[in-house]
Amino acid sequence: MLWPMFFLVLAFCGIAVLGALSVRVALEVRRLSRAVADGSERIARAGEDLERAAGPLARQAARAGAADRR
Repeated sequence: MLWPMFFLVLAFCGIAVLGALSVRVALEVRRLSRAVADGSERIARAGEDLERAAGPLARQAARAGAADRR
């Protein structure tokens, strides 16, 4: 009767450890998804800034190209 109880306790401890590790993994996944979302937002903002900064340069280049064709 001792051995079945020992294995039952061992199995319970194994399941408890797996449960604790799965909670840690879930928390890390949540943190990683927040970091990815933040990075994606920063990249989008940088792209908008770059597009806004390149607008005047593109207009100037278009005017210079039109002047060269005349």
